[in-house]
Amino acid sequence: MEKTWNDEITPRAQRQLIQEVTKDPTTTSKELQASLASVKVSVHDSTIRKRLGKNGLHGRVPRRKPLLSKKNIKARLSFARKHLDDPQDFWGNTLWTDETKTELFGRSVSHYVWRKSNTAFQKKNITPTVKYGGGSVMVWGCSAASGPGRLAVINGTMNSAVYQKILKENVRPSVCDLKLKRTWVLQQDSDPKHTSKSTSEWLKKNKMKTLEWPSQSPDLNPIEMLWHDLKKVVHARKPSNMAELQQFCKDEWAKIPPQRCNRLSASYGKCLIAVVAAKGGPTSY
Repeated sequence: MEKTWNDEITPRAQRQLIQEVTKDPTTTSKELQASLASVKVSVHDSTIRKRLGKNGLHGRVPRRKPLLSKKNIKARLSFARKHLDDPQDFWGNTLWTDETKTELFGRSVSHYVWRKSNTAFQKKNITPTVKYGGGSVMVWGCSAASGPGRLAVINGTMNSAVYQKILKENVRPSVCDLKLKRTWVLQQDSDPKHTSKSTSEWLKKNKMKTLEWPSQSPDLNPIEMLWHDLKKVVHARKPSNMAELQQFCKDEWAKIPPQRCNRLSASYGKCLIAVVAAKGGPTSY
């Protein structure tokens, strides 16, 4: 016999729904349906979704953001406040660097969270990420306000020695190509390979001044936007094997317009303001 569903949800049941998704935004409509059934309320899961929608709670794919500790948050806020009044020339003379992994067949299935408008970056509504969580080809790249620098494909395991080799082969040529001033600064994140004793000594020996960097802060690095651009166009070309994936990454990185990099540098102050406004927490960048 086919189950009969109610089209209406009582005020009491509605309060229960809102209470449950507020406590755990990842709760599915099917789980909410089962929860209501336990108190003798039988409604279709589509009715539950509609009712939550009327109360401003919509199913959305959670934003992926690094998991921030209290220490991370404090360091991010300190960095933003320290550099809030730096002149634009300083950011225009910064060489931004990073590594990323590009997947051959794109991302896996997404899950949803119930959230209200303008709450996308609240801690309970994001999916914490761990750097390099999956992927097929790892690349190192650099950029500045004047355009994209060199891109290097990383073969095998990345360690301090490999990292130093990449810096040796790509940093100064990029600084030269991008016409940075003699006072240029190298930005790198706080990955152990970047901050190891041997790497620190190598940087000092080669007279490369680095920008202090708060951990778990990809949103503070403009190159993250370029990674997003790169992966979008590379996946659109549908590489069928690793060789094509590597070549497409190199081709598309070289095509990034200098104007794109310049706009990212020009708006960096807004990024710092966003971090201060979020009190060191996740931002939309």
